[in-house]
Amino acid sequence: MNLNLRNAIIDNVTGNTQDQLKDTIVDAIQNGEEKMLPGLGVLFEVIWKNCSDQDKQEMLQVLENGLK
Repeated sequence: MNLNLRNAIIDNVTGNTQDQLKDTIVDAIQNGEEKMLPGLGVLFEVIWKNCSDQDKQEMLQVLENGLK
C-alpha cells in the first residue's frame, strides 16, 4: 500500500474554515502527541509556500525569538 501522508493530511483539511484549521492546530499543540508533528509540518509547508518573502522573514524572526 502506497500512502502519501502529505496528500492525506491536505485532503483531510481541505475546505475547512479558519476556525476549523485553528482548532486543528491548537488541538495538535495542546495534545503534544508526537504523531501530530507530521500534520503540523505539512500545514507549515502550505503556509510557507503561500507566503510572501516579507511574511517568511517575519515567521523566521518569530521562530528565532521563540527559540532563544
